[in-house]
Amino acid sequence: MLRIHVLAGQALVWRFEDAREIRERHRLVGTLVGALARAPRQNVRLGLPLQLLPEEARLLAEMGAAVLVRSADAQPQGQSAQASEGQLYEQGLEESYQEQRCLAAQERWAQLANLAERIAQGRAHKQEQRGKLPDTVPLPGPAEERERLESAFVFPHESMMVQLPTAWPCPGQEEQVDWTQPSWDWPHAGHQEHETRYCVFRDLWGRGYYVTSGSKFGGDFLVYPGDPMRFHAHYIALCCPPGAPLPLCDIVAAARLGTSVKKTVLLCSAGEDGVVIYTSLQWSGLQ
Repeated sequence: MLRIHVLAGQALVWRFEDAREIRERHRLVGTLVGALARAPRQNVRLGLPLQLLPEEARLLAEMGAAVLVRSADAQPQGQSAQASEGQLYEQGLEESYQEQRCLAAQERWAQLANLAERIAQGRAHKQEQRGKLPDTVPLPGPAEERERLESAFVFPHESMMVQLPTAWPCPGQEEQVDWTQPSWDWPHAGHQEHETRYCVFRDLWGRGYYVTSGSKFGGDFLVYPGDPMRFHAHYIALCCPPGAPLPLCDIVAAARLGTSVKKTVLLCSAGEDGVVIYTSLQWSGLQ
C-alpha cells in the first residue's frame, strides 16, 4: 500500500519506491519539489518528496492503491517549535561532520603508517648524501604522532557527505486521513471546483493519457499521449463547471495561446452523472 502524506492540502510522497511505482505502474507523474543538499539554490534538478496533484492522490486512494496519512503531531507550529527543529537539524549536521572528520583523519594516519618506513629510509638517504649522520633524536611514539595529526587535520565542510533520505526520516505516529470528508489536512472534499477537476482528470487518465498540471500554459491540465519524458502535450484542458459563465475574451485568449504553442484547447465539463463533455478550440483568425 502506497503511503501519501498530506499536510494543509498538499500530498507528498517521501519513499523512492512509492514514487517509482506511481510513475511506472499507475501513469501518474507528480512534481519533484525537494531541494538537493549540495545545490540548494538551483531548481533545475530537484529530488524527493514527490508532490501529487489532489486529483492524483484521490485517484490512487479511490483505486485502493494508496492511503492518505498525516503525522499525529502535524499541526501548525509556532516559531519556538520550528526553531527547536532547526537546532536539532544543525546539531545532527555538526555531529555528522565531526564523525566524518575523525574517520578521514584515521584514514590519513593509516596511509602515513604504511609509508612510515619508506619515509624514514628516504630521510636517512638524504642526510647521508649531505654528509651528515642520521638523526639520533628520539621520534615521538605512534600514539603521540597520531594525536598530533588528528588535532592538526583539516577537513573542509564542503567535503562533508550529506545523507539524502529516501523515506520520511522521523515518521513517528501516523493517522489515516479520510479523503471523503473535508479537514485541515484535506480541504478538497466536497468542493465543486475539485469535483469537476477530478471527473475530468479521471476520464482523461482512463483513456490512457498522461495528465499533469497545466498552470504553465494557463490551463488546469496538460494532456500527453505518452510519457512526458518522450512526448509533448497535445491538449490544454480547461475545466468548466456546468452552468458557470465563460467570458468570450477568456475563450479567445485560451484558443490563441493554444494555437501559438501548437496545442489544442479542450473545454471540459462534467455532468451530474459523471459524463465529461469535451469541446476543442483552435484559433484560425480572419482570412
